[in-house]
Amino acid sequence: MKRVSTLFLKLAVILMGIPVLALCIFLVPKIANFAAQLYPDMAYLKYLVFIDLYATAIPFYFALYQAFKLLSYIDKNIAFSDLSVRALKNIKYCAITISILYVLGMPLFYLIAEMDDAPGIILIGMVMIFASIVITVFAAVLQKLLKNAIDIKSENDLTV
Repeated sequence: MKRVSTLFLKLAVILMGIPVLALCIFLVPKIANFAAQLYPDMAYLKYLVFIDLYATAIPFYFALYQAFKLLSYIDKNIAFSDLSVRALKNIKYCAITISILYVLGMPLFYLIAEMDDAPGIILIGMVMIFASIVITVFAAVLQKLLKNAIDIKSENDLTV
């Protein structure tokens, strides 16, 4: 049963990466070109959009890789190890990086929303920031719980 659930979660991790890859390939260039068309006198906005959105994809995929490794540790029965704590710590840092990159990119969202009169674009950026912060807090709590469980387990191993 445990193998089936981790296999399902590994599949979910892979399936989470596919739409983001499709967005990076197909939608990001359109968004960048749209920003350049809205502000023809600021053509550099196109490159800022590319940099910001592609830069957020890097920690996203690294976090997915760390989640995949964490699921592999669970399969190997080494879930209560420092390797798992390190994977959670890396996921936490990736989520922090993503939220910082989106905060830095909020002026771009604002410029596009202002010119196109679409306040929903700002909302999308804020949802991404909030989701990253939630993942950061969740990973930090799991990291602390796992570290405490490892400490308790090592104390119990020493007393026996």
